[in-house]
Amino acid sequence: MAAPLSPAPSSALRTIAVVGLGTMGTGITEVLATAGREVIGIDISEAQAARSLAALEASTARAVERGRLTQQERDDALARVRTCTGLAAAADADLVIEVAPESYEIKQQIFRELDGIVRPEAILATGTNALSVTRLAADSACPERVLGLHFFNPAPAMKLVEVVSSVLTAPAAVAAVTDLALELGKEPVAVGDRPGFVADGLLFGYLNQAAAMYEAKYASREDIDAAMRLGCGLPMGPLALLDLIGVDTARTVLEAMYAESHDRLHAPAPILKQLGEAGLTGRKSGRGFYTYDAPGGATVVPDALTPAAGTSGTPGRTVRSVGVAGSGTMASGIAEVFAKAGYDVVLAARSEEKAQTAKARIGKSLARSVDKGRLTAEAAAQTLERITPAGSYDAFADVDLAVEAVAEDLDVKRQLFAALDKVCKPGAVLATTTSSLPVVALARATSRPQDVIGMHFFNPAPAMKLVEVVRTVLTAEDVHATVHEVCGRIRKHAVDCGDRAGFIVNALLFPYLNNAIKMVQEHYASLDDIDAAMKLGGGYPMGPFELLDVVGLDVSLAIEKVLHREFRDPGLAPAPLLEHLVAAGCLGRKTGRGFREHARR
Repeated sequence: MAAPLSPAPSSALRTIAVVGLGTMGTGITEVLATAGREVIGIDISEAQAARSLAALEASTARAVERGRLTQQERDDALARVRTCTGLAAAADADLVIEVAPESYEIKQQIFRELDGIVRPEAILATGTNALSVTRLAADSACPERVLGLHFFNPAPAMKLVEVVSSVLTAPAAVAAVTDLALELGKEPVAVGDRPGFVADGLLFGYLNQAAAMYEAKYASREDIDAAMRLGCGLPMGPLALLDLIGVDTARTVLEAMYAESHDRLHAPAPILKQLGEAGLTGRKSGRGFYTYDAPGGATVVPDALTPAAGTSGTPGRTVRSVGVAGSGTMASGIAEVFAKAGYDVVLAARSEEKAQTAKARIGKSLARSVDKGRLTAEAAAQTLERITPAGSYDAFADVDLAVEAVAEDLDVKRQLFAALDKVCKPGAVLATTTSSLPVVALARATSRPQDVIGMHFFNPAPAMKLVEVVRTVLTAEDVHATVHEVCGRIRKHAVDCGDRAGFIVNALLFPYLNNAIKMVQEHYASLDDIDAAMKLGGGYPMGPFELLDVVGLDVSLAIEKVLHREFRDPGLAPAPLLEHLVAAGCLGRKTGRGFREHARR
C-alpha cells in the first residue's frame, strides 16, 4: 500500500531538475523555464549539455521573432536554466523529471541514485513512453513519490501531458504534477500504467502496421503516407513520422510494448531492425524510409525509390461520359465531382424518383458552395445541367466509365456488375467504390474482368482529395492508366494499392479504432481522455470515438470483421463493446447515440 505523501501543491514545485538533455529534455526545459520555473538540466555529457543550451537559445530566439516571447521574457527564462553533469545538482529540486534512454537499467540506476540525493518530499517523474512505471517505482526506496510524466515532442508545441500513476503512487504526487501541467499551459490526461499509455499505445501500433505494409510491398511509401494524410486528415504520413521519431527509437518503444503486451501489432516490423542496424534511423541520420538533404534535415530529396514523374507510359482510354450507379450520399457526391470537372454524368438509381432525389441533393450541395463563395452561380448551374438522372441502368449504354456506389453488400454489387456487363459498351471501364469487399469478386461477375477496377472515394467525395485505386490481378494496364488520368482531371490524388481487405486507409485506421475501444472496454481510460490524447498528442483532427460515431458503429464493425477474416490476426477481432453497441442499435450520430449521446437529426 502506498505510504501517504505530504501534499505538495504545484506552486511549491518551483525548482525542477531535468535529467537527460536530448531533444525531449531540452524541450521540457524550455517549457518549464518560460513558465517561471528554476531548471537544473543534468546530462552526463558536457558536450550534450552545451548543445542543449544552444538549442534552447535558438528556440527561444525564434519564439521572440514570432512574437510568442518578449526579449525580456527570453532573457529571464534563459537565466533560470543551469546545467550540470552530476545528479547531486538535483538535491534541492522539488521535482525531478528523467528523460534518459528507454532502458530499465539506466532509469533504475538514476532513481536509485536520486533516492540518496533528493529531499524526502521531492517527486520523481519518469518521461518513459513505453516502460513500466510500476517496475521503476518498485525499485525506488520511496515508490509512492514515483510517477510518469510523459510529454510529447516537440514539448513546447504539444499540449498533451500524460500523468501516469502506478498502484504505488501517492495521490498527492499525482495532484501536484497535474496542477503543474495545467500551470504550464498543458492538457494533462490521467492514465494507468500500461505499455505506451494512451497516445503511444494507439499510435505505435498504427506506425508499426504501416511499416509492415511497406515492407510487404503492398504500396509505396509515398502512397501510404499520402493516403493517411488525405484520407484521415493527419498532419504527417506514418512512414514520414517514423523518420521524425527515429526508426531506432520506434523499434525500442515497440520492443518494450511487445514485452509487456505480447500483442502481435506491437511486434516490431523486421524492416525497423534492418534500417536501424544499417544506421538509417530517419531524419537524424539523413536517411530512413526517405532520404533527406542532410543529417537532421527535414527536406526530402529524391532517391532511387522516388517514383518517376509522369505516367506509366501506357495510354488510357478516352473518357467523355460517366455513369454513377446509386442514389445515396456517396453516389451524389461522386456524380457532383465528375460533373464539376466537365464530364457528362448519368446518375442512375433503382427508380426515377430516387435518381431525381439524388440530383436534388447535388443541387443543394452546389448551392452551399455558391453561398460560401467557392463556386459561381453560373458554374453551379452548368454542373447541374451535366447530370442526367435515370431510373434504369440501361442509361449506361454509352458511358465510357461506370462507377458503382451502391450498398456495401457483395451480392448486391455482384448483381449490379452482371447488369453493367450486359448494358455497357465494349471498352467501358467498370469501377467499384467498395471500401472493403474484394474487387476481383465483382470482376468475376462480368465477362470482362480486365475492365474492372476499384476507385475508393472518401466521404464527402467533393471535399476529400484521396482516391484509392485498386488493381486486381486481372485489371488491364490501360484501365489502370485511365483511372489515373481521370483522377487527375477531377483533381483527386490517386494512390495505388492491391486488392485486399481495407486497402491502405481502412487497414491502418480501423485496428487503431478497435484498440481505442478496447482501452475503454478495459476501463483503462475514458472516452474523453482518449479523444483528447489523440488530438493533442497525435495531431489527429478527431479523436477515435468522435470518428467512430461519425462513420457509424455498424459500418465500423463490418469493416473490422472483414479485416479479421482476411488477416486472421487475433488482435484484429472486433472489440466486444463495439458488437454490443451495434446489437443495441447504438450506431452513432445517425441514431442519436453511439459512444456518446447526439442530438437526433
